[in-house]
Amino acid sequence: MGTPPITPDFVLKLGWAVGKALGEEFDEPGPVLIGKDTRASGYMFESALEAGLAAAGVEIRLLGPLPTPAIAYLTRNTRAHAGIVISASHNPHYDNGIKLFSADGKKLSDAVEMKIEKILAASLAVVGPNKMGKASRIVDAARRYMEFCKSQVEVDLSGLRLVVDCANGAAYQVAPKVFEELGAEVTAIGAAPDGFNINHGVGATSPEKLQGIVKERQADLGIALDGDGDRLIMVDHCGELVDGDETLRIIAADQKNGKDGKNKLQGVVGTVMSNMGLQKAVEEDLGLPFHRAKVGDRYVLELLEKEGLVLGGEPTGHIVNRDLLDSGDGILSALQVLAAMQNAGASLRELRDGMKKYPQKLVNVAWAGQPANLAEDPEIVHAVAEAKERLGENGRVVLRPSGTEAVFRIMVEGEDAELVETSLCALTRRVENKIPQENRL
Repeated sequence: MGTPPITPDFVLKLGWAVGKALGEEFDEPGPVLIGKDTRASGYMFESALEAGLAAAGVEIRLLGPLPTPAIAYLTRNTRAHAGIVISASHNPHYDNGIKLFSADGKKLSDAVEMKIEKILAASLAVVGPNKMGKASRIVDAARRYMEFCKSQVEVDLSGLRLVVDCANGAAYQVAPKVFEELGAEVTAIGAAPDGFNINHGVGATSPEKLQGIVKERQADLGIALDGDGDRLIMVDHCGELVDGDETLRIIAADQKNGKDGKNKLQGVVGTVMSNMGLQKAVEEDLGLPFHRAKVGDRYVLELLEKEGLVLGGEPTGHIVNRDLLDSGDGILSALQVLAAMQNAGASLRELRDGMKKYPQKLVNVAWAGQPANLAEDPEIVHAVAEAKERLGENGRVVLRPSGTEAVFRIMVEGEDAELVETSLCALTRRVENKIPQENRL
């Protein structure tokens, strides 16, 4: 944040370019929604976007701090021409970013993105005074989203004790209220943002505090969201983590064996990082095809659309159910798990035990600068082939540069935990030896 490309002057021009591009797509200038998480820099970038959009003659609707999926929903629900989210999701407070939604609450089309990029190369020109865009605030935005969440999943939470970790992020106001209004007794943590504590020691990426409080309060389970509220990690009553793979399997089993006897589920989408145990559970236990997308919820959504499927997700906790929303949503995902528990008359721990996870280890090798794709290096390719041969037919190796951090990720999975560990160590050494001297930390 504050270094290229995310600088106030660039964000102002981006707002202008978005406004100009949308003006060519629609007959009327806007409206465009702007939402954000709780980072202090969000105020600065919100103002910059507002100025840029107004300079392009676009009407602006400000939403304030709300989860990313709320902006996706409200963009569609209010018939806005686009939605803009100011957030760096699970990253620290000093990072920030911009995400754009189309009028239907999905990612912008390639054609509109290319148009925005072309306009960014031009000089900024402000519309005339009588065409200047104006800004207003949707004061009931949070309530609209909360009512949407409660209406999408049929579940009664009366008698349940929940601990909800909001990561000091965008869901800090709405998440506890949704679960309370459905009947649960809620203890909220990570719900006191100060602009700088988002994701700091709390939330889906740091669930240790949640694990301790669930056990201390003897709660039925814990719910951890990330900074922008689109991912979910859960904690069972014993304080054990339930990751996105396990959550996805629980929701899939409930959807296939629903109370109405209908089998709406035709398959499940995971990613290359999804545990082999999830694939086995979906294919062998549920009798459904399992597809693997590239890492990233946008790729999960793309594969869902391509295959005509509704349910997919990532181990990190991004779960997409297109029957509800074309976006990952931590609150909706948690409600689906709670509904599955109610339908099965079982605890979260009992439901998660229905899937056997394979030993899987992940290492992040830090780089100075953007990591190269060493997965294509001949020596690394040979080393990966050797590792796969040792691991056997149920062994997997995934190497990839991160799309959000300056690290190169190495994942090894197999049936033998010791073999997984030794294979990971060997591959890590190979990768570290391949890092150019100028990129070593």
